[in-house]
Amino acid sequence: MNHTRDTWDHTYDVVVVGSGAAGMAAALTARLRGLSALVVEKTDRYGGSTALSGGAIWVPNNLHLDAAGVGDTMEKARAYLDATVGDRVPAERKDAYLEHGPSMVREFHEKTAVRFVHTPGYSDYYPERLGGCPQGRSVEPRIFDLNRLTPEQRATMRRAGLPTYGLTITSHDFRYLNMVARTWAGRRTSVKVGLRALKALATGKKLLSLGEALVARMRYSLHELGGELWLSAPLTGLVTGPDGAVTGVRVRRNGEETTVRATGGVVLASGGFSHSQALREKYLPAPTSTEWTSAAEGQTGDALQPAIEAGAAVDLMDKVWGAPSAVPPGGKPFFLVADRGIPGMVIVNQAGERYADEAAPYHEFVDAMYANHTATAPTVPSWMILDATSKARYLFMGLFPGQPFPKKWIDSGFVKKAPTLDALAAETGIPAERLRATVERFNDFAHRGHDGDFRRGESVYDRYYGDPTLPNPNLAPLRKAPFYAVPIQPGDIGTKGGPVTDAGARVLREDGSAIEGLYASGNVSAAVMGDTYPGPGATIGPAMTFSWIAVNHIADALSDH
Repeated sequence: MNHTRDTWDHTYDVVVVGSGAAGMAAALTARLRGLSALVVEKTDRYGGSTALSGGAIWVPNNLHLDAAGVGDTMEKARAYLDATVGDRVPAERKDAYLEHGPSMVREFHEKTAVRFVHTPGYSDYYPERLGGCPQGRSVEPRIFDLNRLTPEQRATMRRAGLPTYGLTITSHDFRYLNMVARTWAGRRTSVKVGLRALKALATGKKLLSLGEALVARMRYSLHELGGELWLSAPLTGLVTGPDGAVTGVRVRRNGEETTVRATGGVVLASGGFSHSQALREKYLPAPTSTEWTSAAEGQTGDALQPAIEAGAAVDLMDKVWGAPSAVPPGGKPFFLVADRGIPGMVIVNQAGERYADEAAPYHEFVDAMYANHTATAPTVPSWMILDATSKARYLFMGLFPGQPFPKKWIDSGFVKKAPTLDALAAETGIPAERLRATVERFNDFAHRGHDGDFRRGESVYDRYYGDPTLPNPNLAPLRKAPFYAVPIQPGDIGTKGGPVTDAGARVLREDGSAIEGLYASGNVSAAVMGDTYPGPGATIGPAMTFSWIAVNHIADALSDH
């Protein structure tokens, strides 16, 4: 669709599609460069999947890691990406990320309200590989007072709705709260979190952590810098000129289509297609379902077809950021992260067999679910089996140690409960003899402190959410009734395929040429992490970095004109 200048309804230097961390970072960078910026958001809430996430970013060699004494270097980080991502992604893209990510973090720290703090001990997902960091490269958002936003901004921010019972819990807190019934560190952390809640109550503060804190910090900063945000304004198409360059967007606003010119460029940052069943079935491994995703509900791939029509090449369309999930009846998927690190638990297929290290990084576990899925031994769903001891000792699916499963979970049959393993096998349809043999073998491993099948508990990452009072923090026998079984699905926190981009975040055609005026970052684009997931925050870190890179490219081009 072509437009002359006279027919545009609005004009900005930079137009951003999507209001998660990728979109907000693009708009913030534009304002810091003195460029006018508009963010258009499809839904009536800003924040995207970032608001529902842990909010961490994985950006090697940044100032917060320096302050924590981690001792990271560009060389170590490059070696690690080579050892994880490999050559699945061009070296120049990986290098652009490593080079510009620290600059992005520093500029936002110095010129906006975006603040992070190192999460000590939350290791890279493959800390034993060359360049891996056992201390962790992940930094999480500092707690933020929601009251600093305007009433309208507070009302329209996407909220995670996590079961925190009115408490503000950081990622660092959660590691210790998970062991509240087991360690003094857990008990001290529970007191700290409780006192934080009481202080907030006394002062009237409404404290946010995790992804909500990051989104709120970015929204506050965008307001302070004068960037604009339109809600309920879905993208309906890209506007291109006679030469194929993207010159603006079409969006639907207040029931009418409007055109917005982008004198510098359009940045696609609208997330993936997790909530489109049709696109999932077209691109992703089977079986697949929108019911398993933890991504924000607006992510139905709206930018994908317009980008393809503009000439974009696509890649990684069959990949997701995997998130093993339990889906309670009538509820949202529960992303199982720490839950898979607790002792006294195994995950088995329908044949009653273990097939992977239960505590492995979440994306890797989902890959294992699909790799091992067969007609005779389905892994979709798998069954998470735990005993009464583990249920009493550890947080599980948002429930405190010893807190019973909701009655409706039991009554509906979502959670199976039985007095013996044989009875549990009957409830789940697993062969009883096979399940007994698997648990007995696992129990023997637990007594020895070594998982002879899948080496669970050997990685620093496995141990992060384990029980430090045990010889192997991730192993304990399943012995005490009742026994429980919860079905596990191969969920996701987003898809990771989309338009291919270069080191400048420019969208590329099949022949490798750039589509002038079109950029992409975040889950709308093909991930710089390729097939893998190197560490906590390796989704949001690149999303923010490549938005920063994109807008710097735009600013440089505009200054040349």
